[in-house]
Amino acid sequence: MYIYLDESGDLGFDFTKSKTTRKFVITLLVCDTQTAPRHFKKAVRRTLKNKINRKRRRAKCTLELKGSNTSIEIKKYFFKQLKDNDWQLYTVILNKARVHNHLRTAAGKSKLYNFLARFLIDKLPLRRTFTNVRLVVDRSKNREEIRDFNQYVKNQIEGLLPLNTDFTVEHLNSHESACLQVVDLFCWGIFRKYEQSDTEWYNAFGHKIRYETEYLREP
Repeated sequence: MYIYLDESGDLGFDFTKSKTTRKFVITLLVCDTQTAPRHFKKAVRRTLKNKINRKRRRAKCTLELKGSNTSIEIKKYFFKQLKDNDWQLYTVILNKARVHNHLRTAAGKSKLYNFLARFLIDKLPLRRTFTNVRLVVDRSKNREEIRDFNQYVKNQIEGLLPLNTDFTVEHLNSHESACLQVVDLFCWGIFRKYEQSDTEWYNAFGHKIRYETEYLREP
């Protein structure tokens, strides 16, 4: 099993600033087979070649897909290139307004992020997997935060896995992994739904979401 994790929005809490988001989203792209990541890589490469870099000189070519700066038409083209089996999405949307003050500090935000990631991974059918599990995370943390994240997630998750199943965590930059680019596209669409009530992209792939919940939602 291959799991790719990305987030959209921010964990800032100064809501007087225009760029502070109301929501923070973590999304998992879960691939059940080894072939699924290869299909994603092919779809990303084809989309970049046919839709983004077709008329550009090589020096000006875009090297990766990003949810925030890819048009809805290109996103839908990309989605048509995908095979509809062997993968699904899991997502949690944090309502930041209801986060307690002690979790709004630097240390608290790191703890909150780790908790949300573990909360979401816990929804996966890990007890039924018969293959090794590899978690790939978009690199956005410093060395100490990476160490804390890895230790926390491993301690929480390894107990859920069959005894002979290995669990590894890797942090990569998005240009190093086509699947991180893919989960960024989907995570951005989920974020837009909850932050801006914009569902055009979300509606194209929403049927692939296996689990979706808003954490600390308004009563």
